[in-house]
Amino acid sequence: MRFKNKSRNPTTIRCYPGRRCSFSVLLWSLVGCLLLLNLYCLIFEKNAPHGDAHLRINQHQHFRELEEVEEDNIQMPPPRKRSARAAKRKPKRPTTLIEEFLDESSQLRHVFFPGQGTAIDPRRSSNDTYYYYPGRMWLDTEGNPIQAHGGGILHDHRTKMYYWYGEYKDGPTYHAHKNGAARVDVIGVGCYSSKDLWTWKNEGIVLAAEEHNETHDLYKLNVLERPKVIYNEKTGKYVMWMHIDDTNYTKASTGVAISDLPTGPFNYLYSKRPHGYESRDMTLFKDDDGVAYLVYSSEDNSELHIGPLNEDYMDVTQSMRRILVGQHREAPALFKHEGTYYMITSGCTGWAPNEALAHAAETIMGPWETIGNPCIGGNKVFRETTFFAQSTFVLPLPELHGSFIFMADRWNPADLKDSRYVWLPLRVSGPVDQPLEYNFGFPLWSRVSVYWHKRWRLPYRWQEIE
Repeated sequence: MRFKNKSRNPTTIRCYPGRRCSFSVLLWSLVGCLLLLNLYCLIFEKNAPHGDAHLRINQHQHFRELEEVEEDNIQMPPPRKRSARAAKRKPKRPTTLIEEFLDESSQLRHVFFPGQGTAIDPRRSSNDTYYYYPGRMWLDTEGNPIQAHGGGILHDHRTKMYYWYGEYKDGPTYHAHKNGAARVDVIGVGCYSSKDLWTWKNEGIVLAAEEHNETHDLYKLNVLERPKVIYNEKTGKYVMWMHIDDTNYTKASTGVAISDLPTGPFNYLYSKRPHGYESRDMTLFKDDDGVAYLVYSSEDNSELHIGPLNEDYMDVTQSMRRILVGQHREAPALFKHEGTYYMITSGCTGWAPNEALAHAAETIMGPWETIGNPCIGGNKVFRETTFFAQSTFVLPLPELHGSFIFMADRWNPADLKDSRYVWLPLRVSGPVDQPLEYNFGFPLWSRVSVYWHKRWRLPYRWQEIE
């Protein structure tokens, strides 16, 4: 038997205690808000300079294009012929795309490492000017391949220039011993300058190796990797941090150097294990308040450590947090957007490419949450290998809200000096696709997306957009 609920309330929405408003009132209120917002936009566009409005429109149109998913399928080559006897003894399994990438005799070599005829060349005036081609050889203003591997970029407000620092690997690749990793003797840290992030002038080696002093950290048979430079406004010094190691990667330390100029020369100071822990892959991050942080892989690369530098940026403080414990991540690249800290990391697979992961935190010292693979486009293998590259730096573009350049290295272990650069557009927008690890539900921060494109560029006159 059904009973009629005599005390049933009419369908209303409570606005605040003691008052009710009907759906129609709420609907018309929303309509009024939308009309006011539209009127504001019209007035804003009318009062804005024509050029600025045009740049903003172009910016939005351009990034809509960059956010379109671009597929890229690579056809596997036919299997190589084998004798019937060999095939019977050990059946040949199909090779994977990653194996083809690592095989220097692969028929697909030209796909991953295109020849010099397709190089990005700023000396050549063509329709390709200002276009990035990820994976192609990239030449400087003198026509030589850029040597700035594992690097990062400093935007210097004093000179209004960008400076790209990285490992100068213009030497022969060899193995120190049978089971050793491919390496190039330390030459130093290269520096390149640019106003447009596309045309790069070689400023020379700003921190050189030691040729003869075997006890020096920078001795040529040691290891110098992932140099990063930040500017200290209080001291007026440019401060460089880098991974310093011996041939067998047992030293596991950070090195520090300083200079009065962004183009060096840098004076090497010392090396140490920060906070008393091993340090390998590392990066620097300078926050909006001027506090700088060191992030490094530690404990056999099983976790990351993060901590602030002191006021002159030449040492760490005692404060440190262990993050992403047990996740075996390296190659950290940290950036910030709308008060949230983001980081992209790589797995630990040597020279072989692997899947990138994005992480986010409300405070830089954590806790940090993993929010998924940021790579979009290409194909499944592309996304699972970070487009056959490894993260090194994320460059903010303040003029383009929510936009960054994801910088990565496509390592060539057969010839390290011919390793390539993979620069791609990175956007922070939309919901994440992986829930929080330690809380229920999805986080409030946005998704980090790195879009694959064979050919792309920044918006025309992007530096003029504010």
